[in-house]
This record gives sequence, structure tokens and C-alpha cells, in this order.
Amino acid sequence: MKLYIVGFGPGGLEYMTNEAVSVIKEADIIVGYSTYVEIVKEYFPEKKYFQTPMKKEIDRCRWAIEETLKGSNVALVCSGDSGIYGLAGLIYELTKDYPPFEIEVVAGVTAACSGGSVLGAPLTHDFAVISLSDLLTPWEVIEERVKMASKADFVVCLYNPSSKKRHDYLQKACDMMMEYKKKDTVCGYVRNIGRMGEEYHICTLEELREVQVDMFTTVFVGNSNTKNINNKMVTPRGYHI
Repeated sequence: MKLYIVGFGPGGLEYMTNEAVSVIKEADIIVGYSTYVEIVKEYFPEKKYFQTPMKKEIDRCRWAIEETLKGSNVALVCSGDSGIYGLAGLIYELTKDYPPFEIEVVAGVTAACSGGSVLGAPLTHDFAVISLSDLLTPWEVIEERVKMASKADFVVCLYNPSSKKRHDYLQKACDMMMEYKKKDTVCGYVRNIGRMGEEYHICTLEELREVQVDMFTTVFVGNSNTKNINNKMVTPRGYHI
């Protein structure tokens, strides 16, 4: 028996690693957030599934652990990478309440990588990844991270940039970044990475402030050297050409 914590990438089968596909095929039960289960189920309809809605992550993880301890091989699936805003950490935190069992984390393609490839090459130099969701992190902490990453001239990749309850968080983040970054800083955003309806846009930081995005969008804010080359977002590494 083993609990696999599987990052399946942005959604499309072509983004899943061979290891992720192999583990999902071999697992007795697939566990995940409802939206993620529906994505995976399209490619593995014959499997047994258990799903929970948003904000039931602890229940979901405990169920996966308990089924593993009963003797099943369980795959707990997460979009992107399971260790980047995923559930790998939570599983390890919960293990203190259970007897020892085997865990394997299966890496996946996170949105910074898959979205960056759609935009061009925005992450060729140092970058920071920050989630704008304040469900688990105080907004004051997020503010400080956004400001310090901008002050240090990192390319900034923003996860969870907006929701119905947080409709103006991206606007707030842009305002903070414009304290340190120029208004014409090259930016980009990608919606539905690797899924039906995928689209991307290149804009300036000032223009980004007015954009309405959702939880299925990943936002990229360039550094002082990032360029728009043929409608692609490119951050030079520093080669002398």
C-alpha cells in the first residue's frame, strides 16, 4: 500500500508526466478536488474516484490516508505540481496522527512553467511565485511579499489572482508593484492553460491593472529588462548578443 501525491499539470494529457500517468493507472482509488477529478476522469474513466469540494482539503487528505492504511494504493491528485500550492505538505503534516505508511510525491508541471511556455520565455531570469489568495495567508503578508519581490526586480508570477470575493486583488497588487516597477513593464497572462479555451495576452503593468481575470488565470509581471518580442514575453538571461 502506498499513497501517491500526484501533480498532473494544467489539465491536458500531453502535460502529464509518464510517471503521473503510470501512477494514476496503477492506483486503486483516485482522490481529489471535484474540478480536478473531472479533468482526470476524462482520461481515466474506469478508475474509482473520491472527491470533495473546495475548503475540504483536510477531509480529503485524511480520507486518502485512511484508505491507504486499509491496504489500497491511493493517488491524491493536484493540478500543476502537488508540492507547489498543492497538498503534499498537508499530507506530511497529518502523518503525525497515523501509523507509518509509504508516501511518494510525483512531480507535475506547475502553471509558472506551462503558462510561461505559452507566453514565450518570461522566466529566463530570477523570478518569484506569489499566490494572491488570502484564504490561508494573511493579506498583510501577501502585500509585503509582492512589494519586496517588486523592489528586488524579480519577474513575478501570480497564482490565484482573483475570485468573486477577491475581484480587486490583482488591481491592488498592480498598484503595489507600480511603486517599484515602471508602468510600461511588460506583463502577460494566460487563461485555461493546457485546457479548452486557452488564451494569452501581452500587456503593460498599467494595462494589467484594468484586466478582469479569474482563478483559472496565471499572471506574469516582467522585470526591468523583460521585452515584448513579436507578441511574446521574453526576459533576457544576460547573454551579450
